[in-house]
Amino acid sequence: MNSLALVLEYLTGALLIVGALFTLIGAWGLAKFSDFYRRLHGPTKATTLGVGGMLIASMIFFSSRGQGLSLHELLITLFLFITAPVSAHILAKAALQQRVRYIERT
Repeated sequence: MNSLALVLEYLTGALLIVGALFTLIGAWGLAKFSDFYRRLHGPTKATTLGVGGMLIASMIFFSSRGQGLSLHELLITLFLFITAPVSAHILAKAALQQRVRYIERT
């Protein structure tokens, strides 16, 4: 096994582990936080970064297999990074307009 393949495997493994940890932290925040506005932060920040890390790891893995550059995962990652903050902003604006209850510390 050459050294480049070994480095790519370590990089892919590290991105998968970090991505899975961020996704787990985001899901835990969604379940743990007390009101709607706090719960927006879990999926929009940590989970987006976690899924993005796992998609980048998938892109590296399949590109290193000799089938050429894998652009499907790159497009999914870009779409995710663009749409998640926009949808969170729209949800927050709708919640403000509907006067969704919140805790005073929020």
